[in-house]
Amino acid sequence: MNIAILGAGAAGAAATAELTLAGHSVALWNRSADTLAPFQARGGVAFEGVLGAGLARPALITADLRQALLGADVALVTLPTLAHPALATALAETGWTGPVVLNPGHTGGALEFAQSYREAGCAPPPVAEFSTLTYIARKLQPGAVTITGAAKQVRMGWLPGGESAAALARTLYPCALPVADVLAANLANANMVLHPPGAVMAAAWVEATCGDFTFYVQAMTPGVARVMRRLDDERLAVAAAFGHDLPSVVGEMKAIGTVAADVPDDAPYEVAISGGAANARIKAPDSLAHRYYREDFGHGVLPFLELAQIAGVAVPVAAALFAVAEAALATDFRSTGRTAAAMGIAGLTREGLMDLVRHR
Repeated sequence: MNIAILGAGAAGAAATAELTLAGHSVALWNRSADTLAPFQARGGVAFEGVLGAGLARPALITADLRQALLGADVALVTLPTLAHPALATALAETGWTGPVVLNPGHTGGALEFAQSYREAGCAPPPVAEFSTLTYIARKLQPGAVTITGAAKQVRMGWLPGGESAAALARTLYPCALPVADVLAANLANANMVLHPPGAVMAAAWVEATCGDFTFYVQAMTPGVARVMRRLDDERLAVAAAFGHDLPSVVGEMKAIGTVAADVPDDAPYEVAISGGAANARIKAPDSLAHRYYREDFGHGVLPFLELAQIAGVAVPVAAALFAVAEAALATDFRSTGRTAAAMGIAGLTREGLMDLVRHR
């Protein structure tokens, strides 16, 4: 298959390694030529970790979006969700109408991507999305990626008309579990539960140490875990309002593979999460500009609040975390984040939203 991988951060580098190893022809694109230069100097993407070690050589490494898309069967988006609207607009301007797979879409990704196409005056392409990234990966040196985990399962939703994108996504990632609709995938976004409590409650430690502590171990204290559990309960209540029975974040992480399979579903969150090998060495954010703040609140908690309002479910813990994050960062996430309007669902009732995403 010919794949345009859009985004050359850790996720895009990991995807390039895995999909090139699998025999696909990959074009790796990034808007910034500076990001691509170390890969070009090496002649590919150096990788190490759970996929082995070596140098993956994509067919093309380019900062030209049109060139990356030439002959592609699918556009695989591995950019942070902050960049999705701008990328969707750029894709619309190229005339791309082929399948798009968001790896990941997180909360509301496919809805926002489709709405960005509409705002550019174009009909949305077929769009499928994953609930979370299929890798745990970090770029620890230029031109190279360290992959400490590969998901055993992610949830995959698609918008009506996105069947071709879903089929290609399953071909590329057999770990993708099809779910009833995009809301079931959106509300299985583990990062929306995992990151905000620790990010808010450890903000002073982040600023004092520049993140010199392990986020999933040292910052996973009983107090943080109790807030996380309350936030998780709110997520499950919103999912239930839309007709979806989802597991706790611990159960979801067991399926993904970031919590050990033998951990009981009712284990204390701090015990289950801190014991996961894939996340054990991941450092905390180095500042309040980190994506655990900028992305997981504006594109995780915010769209969750919007969905909760449409569902008619009170989510006081999520609202409190969001308000404190806005105050700490002196940021109005609604001015740039994933609002109901950005997702194209403003003014919808619960029934109206369910009808919008339901497969006919």
